Amino acid sequence: MAERHPSATDSSGITGSNDLSAWAEVASELPWTRPYGELWVPGANGGEWFAGGQLNASAICVDQHLPQRADQVAILWEGEPGDRRSLTFQQLHDEVLALTRGLRGLGVVPGDRVVLHLGWLPETVVAMLACARIGAVHTIIPTPLPAEALADRLEDLAPKILFTQDGAWRRGAVLPLKTRADEALSAVAGVEQTIVIRRTGMDVAWYEGDRWYHDLVAGTRPGRQVEDRLGDASPASLPASHPLIAVNLANRRGRPVTVLHATANVMVSSTAVHRRGISRGGVFWCAGDVSWLGAQVHGIYGPLACGDTTVMFEGTLDVPTHTRAWEVIQRYAIATLLTSPSVVRTMRGWSHELPDMGSVKSLARVVTMGEPMDPELREWLVRDLGRGDLDVADGWGQVELGGIVRLDRPVDPSTMPDSGLGIVDPTGRPVPQGDAGELVLVHPWAGTMCGAEGPTVEVTESHWSRHPSVYATGDLARLGADGSIEFLGRTDEVVSVAGQLVSLTEVREVLLSHPFVTAADVVERKDAKIGRSLAAAVVLAVDALPETRDLAAVARDLLDAVREVMGGLARPRILLIVDRFGDELSASDRRDALATLAARETNGPLQVTWAQVLAAAGHTSQT
Repeated sequence: MAERHPSATDSSGITGSNDLSAWAEVASELPWTRPYGELWVPGANGGEWFAGGQLNASAICVDQHLPQRADQVAILWEGEPGDRRSLTFQQLHDEVLALTRGLRGLGVVPGDRVVLHLGWLPETVVAMLACARIGAVHTIIPTPLPAEALADRLEDLAPKILFTQDGAWRRGAVLPLKTRADEALSAVAGVEQTIVIRRTGMDVAWYEGDRWYHDLVAGTRPGRQVEDRLGDASPASLPASHPLIAVNLANRRGRPVTVLHATANVMVSSTAVHRRGISRGGVFWCAGDVSWLGAQVHGIYGPLACGDTTVMFEGTLDVPTHTRAWEVIQRYAIATLLTSPSVVRTMRGWSHELPDMGSVKSLARVVTMGEPMDPELREWLVRDLGRGDLDVADGWGQVELGGIVRLDRPVDPSTMPDSGLGIVDPTGRPVPQGDAGELVLVHPWAGTMCGAEGPTVEVTESHWSRHPSVYATGDLARLGADGSIEFLGRTDEVVSVAGQLVSLTEVREVLLSHPFVTAADVVERKDAKIGRSLAAAVVLAVDALPETRDLAAVARDLLDAVREVMGGLARPRILLIVDRFGDELSASDRRDALATLAARETNGPLQVTWAQVLAAAGHTSQT
């Protein structure tokens, strides 16, 4: 059902053909329970995709493969302590059906919200697919999140069911997930059931509404009782626009924002990007936290929809040794690795500990996403990791767009859908080659969010209203002579750290809420070794400081406060203690100067004067 919309010049002055034939080709490969009537209907906020169609993501990822791939391994899983499991497509199907029956028995129906406070476990994937089978909308929340932040997320999402673990392995220690969940639930109403996966065997408190995962599914498996009494596990036929995933964005002006991604949009875009952009086939590994949308879309839905075997690793890559990543690649003969540049930089720092680089000979392709990849990192991947024979690609995308949109080296450029990227000035006019401007999408993109919750007007204004007829990304970029796109940062106060969005405004507000702080600012810090992180600058209320407190202890208090409220990625890597903030500089110039000073290496807080800030800004006025 190929479709081509007429060429048109919009008010931004950018011309695009809106050729949607690539999307039609991908959509035709999926098993629809009701064919769509029209591929794309123009309209507000990106229009409507696959109008009138119905399908089910769980059936696409599992059921459709059973006739030919029932005995093929779908998931290869490895835990941090070294335990391993594998699930064939048939076994995955059986697990999904058992949990689907269990959830339906608890009253879960289409549209209900389910929160997965889980790490990389096979049960996490089973829960995602069981929710998709029913039509419940799932959200994965990072396991390191402290109880207060977890409570905030639960308040925003209002789930009917919460999944969690007794504990989660992380760098050799066990995070008390059930305990944190209990603490969060004490401040939140509305969660009817907490389903607990036994992972570590640690003792946990038990309350009304708690259910062990293994007990929930035990009575719903074939062979336990008469088949027709097991309950309904059939996949619901859902409208194309039915939400599949709800994802928290960094807050906008202190208000939580959740974006929704529709079932058809996720499945069509993840299938297109996986096979045409990321992977040529073979064993696939997405090395990133499962709470990362990129890991869900491109590490689970995409490869499973395409019938590939996907690897899932529970832990961090430095446990028990720095060779763990290479051991995983070798053990499972991984052909394609998807991760963030931050992870690759970390692996590069450990590469001298690998006795034989030939141990990664199965690896044919590495794709990065979440932040720009610098040329030196690409060179190391090709020269050292791949011995000159490794295909490396850098992907760009957004949470609001459902993951990766563009790759500088797609697997099949001729069939990869085209988003029509352009770069415009504040008036919406194209900028000359080499000039900086805002990146926009001229063509419709099937993976685009289907809705938002929270300050939806602000979300709409940030993407759809500033440049009519195109999608404004909020990313700054410039076009090179060779057609490459250099990404320069954001137009708003949201940055990507290790692939996760962090609001500088939120971090600043946490610091300002501390009784020791009278002024604060937060900037993005770039480092060739570790990539992007945050740096903070504060002016302390000297009168409020206890005489016995040294600055190092104060700095730890401030940075730990950020981690407790927002999680580890939001914790600034360096803290500047400034004697005052003057008014000689604009906010933008002040932040540029602070970022320059924060580039220094230091093991503790760095004391600087306002005069040094002015000097870093090149300011000539006397202080």
